[in-house]
This record gives sequence, C-alpha cells and structure tokens, in this order.
Amino acid sequence: MRKLFVLVSAVLFAGTAPAWSKGGVVSAADPRAAAAGQEILRAGGSATDAALAMMLALTVVEPQSSGIGGGGFLMVHQPGQREPYSIDGRETAPASASPDLFLGSDGKRLDFRTVVPGGRSVGVPGNMALMAMAHRKSGKLPWARLFQPAIRLADEGFVVTPRLAGALGQMKGVWSDFPDARAIYWQDGRPKQAGETVRNAELAATFRLLAKKGARAFYSGANAKAVASAVSNAPRNAVPMTVKDLAGYRAKVRKPVCMAYRVYRLCGMGPPSSGATTVFQVLGLLERFDMKALGKDSPEAWHLIAEAMQLAYADRERYLGDADFVSVPVAGLLDKTYLATRSASISSDKSLSAYEPGLPPGAAPRTASTTADVPGTTHFVAVDGRGQIAGMTSTVEGPFGSQLVVKGYVLNNELTDFSFVPEERGAPVANRVEAGKRPLSSMAPTIVYGPDGKPVFTVGAAGGKTIIMQVAKALIARLDWGMSASEAIAAPMIYYSGGAIQVEAGTPLAAMAVPLAQRGHMVMAVDMPRLKANAAELTAQGWAGAADPRSEGVALSE
Repeated sequence: MRKLFVLVSAVLFAGTAPAWSKGGVVSAADPRAAAAGQEILRAGGSATDAALAMMLALTVVEPQSSGIGGGGFLMVHQPGQREPYSIDGRETAPASASPDLFLGSDGKRLDFRTVVPGGRSVGVPGNMALMAMAHRKSGKLPWARLFQPAIRLADEGFVVTPRLAGALGQMKGVWSDFPDARAIYWQDGRPKQAGETVRNAELAATFRLLAKKGARAFYSGANAKAVASAVSNAPRNAVPMTVKDLAGYRAKVRKPVCMAYRVYRLCGMGPPSSGATTVFQVLGLLERFDMKALGKDSPEAWHLIAEAMQLAYADRERYLGDADFVSVPVAGLLDKTYLATRSASISSDKSLSAYEPGLPPGAAPRTASTTADVPGTTHFVAVDGRGQIAGMTSTVEGPFGSQLVVKGYVLNNELTDFSFVPEERGAPVANRVEAGKRPLSSMAPTIVYGPDGKPVFTVGAAGGKTIIMQVAKALIARLDWGMSASEAIAAPMIYYSGGAIQVEAGTPLAAMAVPLAQRGHMVMAVDMPRLKANAAELTAQGWAGAADPRSEGVALSE
C-alpha cells in the first residue's frame, strides 16, 4: 500500500506540466479522473464521452467536490461550428421550497452553517440528466462504456489523497448524525488519512444500474425513492422532497453567452450561471486599457483588474439569477456602450472606493442579493483528435455537500447558493428561493475562438465565487500577456472579499501590496491553496492540457 501511495503522490505532483498531443488531451483535478478520460479517448470516444467519464470518476475520487448527486454546466464545441452548445444541469429547488426557506420563525435569515447539513440545502440533482443529453448530442461510445473506469475505482478502491484527507478531517465534528458518510470514509473511528484506501461497493452498484438502464433509473424507481426519503427524513433540516420532484427534472440546452474581446470571440455559460456574464464584464471593462503593454509585473495592471472585478461583481449581485424566473439583462450587461460608460469611471492611479451596480439597457431597478462563498466544485476538459472540445464544471457545492449519502454518492447543498433573504427594501431579490428554480452559480466553463473562428483555448475553475476571477485572470494572462495555458492558470490570483483586495501570498502579486494600497485599496495577502483550474490550448505541437499546480490535478495526452 505504501508503494501505491508513493506512486499516486508522484503522479499528483508531477502532473502540472502541460501534456501535448496531436490527438486528444484531458485535464482534471484528480489523476484517476484524468486517466478515465484518457482511457475513453483511447477507446475511440469523443471529447464529450471523455468528459462524462471524468464526471463519473470524480464522483468516486473527489466526493467532497462533485458527483452525480450534484449538478453542472457543460460546454461543447463541435468541429466546424463557430459557437459551442451548452447544457444546463444545475440543480432545482423541490416543489416544497418557498422564498422563506432560509428564514427562521422570527423572519430573520438563518445561519449558513446551520442550514447546510441535512435536507434543507438539497436541490434535485442534474448531472445524470445532463450526461444523458450530452451523450445523445455528441457522444460516440456506447453509454455503458463510459461507466467502466468509475466502476473499477469504486469496486477496487482508490488511495486517499492529501486534499481529500484534509476535507475529511474537516468533517470530524460534523458527521455525528451522518452514519452513511462515516461508513464509507471512516476507519477505526476516525476519518481516513492520506494513503489509506476507500472502497465504495454501493456506488459501484449504482453505476452498474445506471449503465444498464440509463439516466431514467436515477430519476425514478428505487434511486428516486432513496433520494426523496433521505431529504425528507434527514437527521437535520428535514424538508419535503418527492419522487415527483426527481421525475420532473430536465436538463436544458442553453444558448451560450458570447462576446468579442480584442481579436478573440469568447463563449461561456449563461444564466443561471453568472460565470460568463461576469467574466466577460471584467474583460469588457478592461478592453480600453493596453493590458499587454502594462504586463503581468505592473501594479497598475492589477489595480485595473481589481477595479473591473469590483464593478462587475456589483452588477452580478443585483441582476443575475435564473432567467426562467426573472428577467436577466445579459445583453445590457455586456453592451459595449454600457461597459464603456462603466469603464470610464476607472482611473489608472486611484481606486473608486465605492462600487455600485449600474443600470444596463433593458434592466429594471432591482435590489442586490447576497450569497455565501463556498470554495468547492471541480472543472475538467477534454479535446479529441477530431476537434471536439468539452469543458464541464461540476459541483455538490461545499465540502461533501449536504453530508447526506444516498446509494454511495453525496447529495449536494446547492440550495444555499440562493439568496437567504427573499426581499430587500420591499422588492424581490432576483436569486431568491422559488420552487423549480435553479440557484445562481459562478461556474464559468469557457471556450475561446481565434481571429479565424477556430477554437484556441478552453478554461474553467473551481472555488465558489473565486471561479469568476480565476477564469478572468487566466484569460487576461493567456490573451493579453501571452502566457501558455499552464502559466496562465498558475499566475497569481486576485480577489475581493471582506472589504479588502486579496492577493495570493507568496507570489509576485503579494509584493505589489504597497503600490496597490497607494492607489487606495485595502490589501491583504492570503494563502489560496484551494484554487483549482484546468485548461487546454492549441499550440504548434497540437493541443496541450494544463492543470493548476496548486491542485492535485493533471493533464494527460491521448
């Protein structure tokens, strides 16, 4: 076992180098998941097939972040097309959910940590419906073949990585009421540690059922009854969920949000994700500045990024939500004139100090929302030798989601992505809870097209609201500063939280704290070990995959 752990550790921490291929490449946040994608490509599968196999494998090896008990967004570029298609597999609130779901009997918002464990936070999972739709549209191998790597991992067992061990350690004081989770991830009365093995026979059996009977077996029959019962009879925060809630779930094809940035065309996920809209706002606000000339070592460049970030997030909090329930002015938020007006308020040598939302074309006045920021989720990419590209961000929200385990997989706590307070100053909040609604997300799978209309770069990230800035930063680094995909996602991170600009400790950006403060920012250097981005780019040698060096991720060639 010790030899196996050393081997896995070597793969984990040697995997940050790019993987070039004239054929296909994959990149995921866990080497076992990347290997599953590689296996599917080598078997003749499409990029979509590989991405779906990685989603299933991550259900096994990265249960703290994603899986079939959660949801996600998928972007797929088909060869010869100038625009990708996107699938929304975001979770939905059950029929019993009402705008006061997260309010106490006194009408005040409940504490986030109180409502996460148990049933109240669980949305109807969407990943299996997404998988079925994607496989019909652009899969190549038989459905059941995609499950084989994940079934092996669950049956034969996998070694606990340091990151999973850290997440399990956080659950020590939480899982007293969750015996199903302890049964899988506990050993000798304590969380499993790095180097120990997890086997999940029940999850393997679930995968075999789904491989044989299709996604409908997730949303009906014994599995649907088990999910509904787990939520309705949860040891904490039990709320009604029914088999009808599961039977009624539908994944949806959404029109991607696309925008020109310099000589490129960028496409990403639209509402209920705020990812593309907010990422593209950041870039649109910066477009009038010569970011290339300023370069990555310029405090002025990072100051401008900080200003654009705060203006874009202000609009996000006010206007973004599930477009099936509220009017979301995506076109107005990305309108060139609107962005130019907002950008004009940015000075190169002084911070704005106050960052209020604007009034984009087509938007009605609306109150801002607030949501918790939980650093979970995972992203993975695949490119096949025929030119198909698939990028998916998948999540169960916080570490181990709701802590509920059903038939071997973790159920999400995605409903805590809704705004807890449904009204502000007498007006409804866009992201308030409503039955059947999908909570606002920051997930931002993105595909970049070059001047000739062909794809050149794809990227996505994990980590709550930081996803937006991880992707925006990577795009600036790749498109403006000419960095490789590996360099772009490894570049230092900047974020805004708690009234301060956060710069990644131990990086050249942290050394710019003084000149940033001189421009009026409150600056904090903080460790950001949970950042986790994955990407792929077209190079002269073919497609190259890249994984974040802060993570355990790897990129592998076909």
